[in-house]
Amino acid sequence: MEVALSFVVSVFFAVAIYLMLSKHIIRILLGVSIFGNAVNLSIFTAGRLMREVPPIIPEALQTPEVATANPLPQALVLTAIVISFSLFAFLLVLAFRAYQELGTDDTDGMRVAEPEGEPMPPLGY
Repeated sequence: MEVALSFVVSVFFAVAIYLMLSKHIIRILLGVSIFGNAVNLSIFTAGRLMREVPPIIPEALQTPEVATANPLPQALVLTAIVISFSLFAFLLVLAFRAYQELGTDDTDGMRVAEPEGEPMPPLGY
């Protein structure tokens, strides 16, 4: 199961990077969202997928009797979900406001700080 999820995570990372390299803000936002989901799945996969009992220790014992699930990856994924959602909401509002001000979602059209008659800066090496 970990091998299949590792393949899915790699596909998510590839799609996210492809979308983030786009010139349109909406595609960049979708890439950021998919990238956050890929990170969550990779953390979840790194915590090993197994059917274990919950990590609850009875009052009479100091340590659990049997093997238990690891709660750390679940806590990390929950934290990452909250952070990625808040980042996505901030970027969505920022992109919407930029679209309202500039009237375009193309990053080349958002170059308002550049002088009008100047040529484009070098885009590669």
